[in-house]
Amino acid sequence: MSRVKYVILIIASCLTYTILLHHAASAQSHVFLHPGLLHSQRDLQRMKTGVAAQTAPIYEGYLVFKRSPFSHYDYRMKGPLPIVGRNPGIGQSDYDSDANAAYQNALMWAITGDKRYAQTAIGIIDAWSDTLKSITGKDAILMAGLGPFKMVNAAEIIRYSNAGWPEAAAKRTEKHFRQVIYPVVAEFAPFANGNWDAAALKTVMAIGIFCNDREIFEKAIRYYVNGWGNGSLTHYVVNDAGQVQETGRDQAHTQLGIGMLAECCEMAWHQGLNLYSYADSRLLKGFEYTAKYNLGYNDIPYTPLPDRTGKYLHTHPSEVARGNLRAVFEQVYNHYVHRVGMQAPFTKAAADKLRPEGPGNPGADHPGYGTLFYSINPGAEDATPQQFLTGSPAGLTLTVRPDTSTLTWVSLVGASSYIIKRAEKRGGPFRTIGTTTENLFCDSSVRTGLVYYYTVAGVRNGRESAASIPVSVAGGGLQKGWGNKDIGHSEKAGYAQYDGHLLRVEAGGVFTDTLQYGFNYTYRKVLKNDEMAIQVCPQPSSQFTTVGLMIQSGLQPDASFAALMLYPGKTPEIEAPKWMMQFLQRGDAGMNTAVIATHPLAAPAVTYGRLTGAYWLKIKRSGHRITGFGSYDGMNWIQLASINWSAGLPAWIGVAVASNISNTTTVRIRLH
Repeated sequence: MSRVKYVILIIASCLTYTILLHHAASAQSHVFLHPGLLHSQRDLQRMKTGVAAQTAPIYEGYLVFKRSPFSHYDYRMKGPLPIVGRNPGIGQSDYDSDANAAYQNALMWAITGDKRYAQTAIGIIDAWSDTLKSITGKDAILMAGLGPFKMVNAAEIIRYSNAGWPEAAAKRTEKHFRQVIYPVVAEFAPFANGNWDAAALKTVMAIGIFCNDREIFEKAIRYYVNGWGNGSLTHYVVNDAGQVQETGRDQAHTQLGIGMLAECCEMAWHQGLNLYSYADSRLLKGFEYTAKYNLGYNDIPYTPLPDRTGKYLHTHPSEVARGNLRAVFEQVYNHYVHRVGMQAPFTKAAADKLRPEGPGNPGADHPGYGTLFYSINPGAEDATPQQFLTGSPAGLTLTVRPDTSTLTWVSLVGASSYIIKRAEKRGGPFRTIGTTTENLFCDSSVRTGLVYYYTVAGVRNGRESAASIPVSVAGGGLQKGWGNKDIGHSEKAGYAQYDGHLLRVEAGGVFTDTLQYGFNYTYRKVLKNDEMAIQVCPQPSSQFTTVGLMIQSGLQPDASFAALMLYPGKTPEIEAPKWMMQFLQRGDAGMNTAVIATHPLAAPAVTYGRLTGAYWLKIKRSGHRITGFGSYDGMNWIQLASINWSAGLPAWIGVAVASNISNTTTVRIRLH
């Protein structure tokens, strides 16, 4: 096996689908560790040494792994196919089987040194990379988040183990992952239960590392810690008790979801990031809670809580699949107990019960085989990641108050302190504004309305790490001249935060074509001749969301208004509302609202009844005339309606959002 390899990535300015990553602010290079997905070079060497010496329990885990039909070099490939899909199924089981075989043969090669395993893995990876062009179906995101994750892991091991895979072939596989797999999972799955989100998340992260793409990797880390769907950490493990968003659904999906979030943590660990410890080790709390319940204990607290989509509210822990432990506990037990010396009694008991851990059934849901993969002897192995000296902080998140911006990030393993720098322009210059020993910093020297850019570097043994990818926010939360207000009744308070390019809105309330009880409004004063255009970015956290542009005569609940809104009309299928653009008007204060015009939305904005693509809205005032437009690309506009507007000035124009559920919704808006 070769020594650990590092790839130097020079950061260039680029905009991702989800977050603006201001690369120009840091000319420093970022280093990815390879292999660095589920298995580092140290992991592979531990397995190889343990198997050769027949060391327990690694060897017992190996015997289980070796018996799998996917661990044989004479495995007969079922694909490749040009199209695969889920719901309806097209070749899903074929892809998943081949992905399992590629991954497990790559590991058998790393453990045994028998090149026949490498050749089998290479043959599968090359065949699918050269052939597969599309992943289809209503559940395409879930399919793209499961089997392809194992295919990326297989490619990572093969690429960095002297397996004889030409670099040209590896580059073709990179292109395949970027162009075929990544677009399906790039915006995650906030419309679904959290395990969908987690599946997309782990595959996005894996592709970022394999392709040496720092912005994709950072995107995954930021979604893990601050995403808007059910699968971000604190939306999935919903409280400090460890209750999981799907605990009331069934135990199989609950274990699936936390297992995949743990896989994200393992990849991040190999890149020098302590994602395992984020939010006071919230992941461990989820594992302890879930293990305890599935081991037969009934004394777990449970609080019925609405999920992020508004579709799911469970009143009690589910008995469905209770006690059927999945192969997800060994990895987490070994990390928290053997790597970092914490206590995890119920996770330990679950791992003990499963040991030696078997496959991650069904299909390609999990890696499984944790006894072979992750059994650590704490007295014989340094627990520090091999990326100790070359990683950088990640997952920067900003929250604001009127006079303070609070910055948090994912801890860098081994860092004794952090250096925080700030700039007033995207390209810098960045100046040090403080240091801290925690992964939190409060900046109280901000000016309202001015956008600031922040980076963080860690200090270890007196050495400063590369700077993080910057994050930005306007002082006070919004640009100068703008305000934010909940109008009418909302069970939960809303807010908005502007980062210089995107407006992120958190909103409650109810706003339909017949009811306007409350909404969140981000606004500025309107001129006599004025217009505002926005891009509604994919995807809102709830498919019940109403979002759009509004001109109001006042900031009272009964004010007259003209509104151009995206609205999910009711259908018999809760998973597939009838998305439309609506133009609404309340001509006089306190009067009823009239729907002036509607226009149904179609692909690429809507797929399978979900608002999964971007859509543009524009509202224009010319004297006493207000006109509304919509667009699928921001260039070619459809005029929906034009009305007379009798209200004078002052008036306000801005973004209106309502969740239409008991929870809030998150919407991201690009201002034009």
